[in-house]
Amino acid sequence: MTQDQQAGKRRPGTPGALSRWVQRKMNARMNHKIRGGRGKFMGMDVLILNTVGRRSGQPRETPLAWFADGEDAWLIVASGGGSQHPDWHVNLMAHPDRASIELPGRDAMPVTPHRLDGADREQAWQRIAAAQPRIAKYQSKSDREYPVIRLIPRTA
Repeated sequence: MTQDQQAGKRRPGTPGALSRWVQRKMNARMNHKIRGGRGKFMGMDVLILNTVGRRSGQPRETPLAWFADGEDAWLIVASGGGSQHPDWHVNLMAHPDRASIELPGRDAMPVTPHRLDGADREQAWQRIAAAQPRIAKYQSKSDREYPVIRLIPRTA
């Protein structure tokens, strides 16, 4: 624990306790809807990304917008709005072998994440931005490039 954490201070741009509580409640509600077969939010398709905490090893569930990438792959964007990549992205990259997704009304499916770079990222980004211009707007206001992750089904 850092001195700031011990003193109850938080890093700039880090959400406070109330904000984290609200986010957990909203995520739980969205996860319930997805598991019930309703997978739309603000006009976007939504899935549940299952990861484990990079330090804790505890299960984590995050509802995320997704974009089709062919017949059997999904694209997700690590936006999160802040100056750092969201926790789910850090967890996913730390334990890619423990990732799975839940599509609306379906059981969890193991997936392998691939972070896209270069031309692959640019092509995927153009499709994502065309489908959801608000994501491109958020990106234009950020100091960091949002990672684009391709999720493909993992075979046993």
